[in-house]
Amino acid sequence: MPNNPTDLKYSESHEWVKVNGTEATMGVTAYAVEHLGDMVYAEFPDAGTVLSAGDIAGTLESVKAAADLFTPVGGTVTARNAAVIDDPALLNKDAYGSWLLKLTLSDPSQLDKLMDATTYDAYEASQ
Repeated sequence: MPNNPTDLKYSESHEWVKVNGTEATMGVTAYAVEHLGDMVYAEFPDAGTVLSAGDIAGTLESVKAAADLFTPVGGTVTARNAAVIDDPALLNKDAYGSWLLKLTLSDPSQLDKLMDATTYDAYEASQ
């Protein structure tokens, strides 16, 4: 059974969110990274970009596939992880330690629509 971090919220499209006040840090789950394979390219929007929940928030490419990254919550991008853009393989080493974007939340109630770790573990197992 998977063992995803319990301090995060998860989306059905395999992104994770960690919230600190009104700031959300977003990444992609180990499940997604495992299924994509060795990462070779990452692109994310610039700071100041306003995203709505469900918007495409970047692209990840591996040696075998490309995947859009969807934002599970809406907000304004405050930072993107330049280290991951420069070296996408960091995601293969530590999906939960390699954040992708930081956002100022526009509607914190959107977090209620995301899964906790236990629910996501079950969802992941059903995939």
